[in-house]
Amino acid sequence: MRLTPTQMAWRAAQDIEDGAYVNLGIGLPEKVAQFQPPGRQAIFHTENGVLGFGEAPPAGQEDWDLINAGKKAVTIKPGTAFFHHADSFAMVRGGHLDVAILGAYEVAETGDLANWSTGPRGVPAVGGAMDLVHGAKRVAVMMDHVTKDGKPKLLHRCTLPLTGVGCVTRIYSSHAVIDIVQGSFVLREKLAGLTLEALQAMTGATLHTDGPVADLIAPEL
Repeated sequence: MRLTPTQMAWRAAQDIEDGAYVNLGIGLPEKVAQFQPPGRQAIFHTENGVLGFGEAPPAGQEDWDLINAGKKAVTIKPGTAFFHHADSFAMVRGGHLDVAILGAYEVAETGDLANWSTGPRGVPAVGGAMDLVHGAKRVAVMMDHVTKDGKPKLLHRCTLPLTGVGCVTRIYSSHAVIDIVQGSFVLREKLAGLTLEALQAMTGATLHTDGPVADLIAPEL
């Protein structure tokens, strides 16, 4: 019982405001560009110097001169802009992004984020995420709720090197939508067939509620 990565991306896309400037992290978050709600259109930014690109092209129609920071092919739209990556980071550091959606290894109840690792199979460096988590006005995370061997990834304190401190405000996990409010995990939505007790057992810190918890429902994608 879990959302697929595509369903997680769909859910995250529902919270992006029309006209928002958005950076999508490498991996799971890249899929968010496919699911703009009707009547809304974000302006997507990538660290390698593109603003206003579209979703991925159909297989076989890629132009490999048009890629995002994860080296995935993108499409261009009317008004798409290209610029030096130094200018791209000036946009990030200057506070011009409304939202950054990143992947994560771990998130702490305080909003601390760990999305890189020094291990042999980890992401070898913190990269642009260090700038994004402190430059974007809102930072959200898409992640599996537990590791492949069932250990919690939402924790009281992170165990891996930190990308940012107190930066995450919302988590879209494979099982729930959780806000971080005043140093606590606050549950907003969970899978309908999952009890609060079962979700708590998968979580490494206390889940709080401050009102009704909605069912987390995503279309079959």
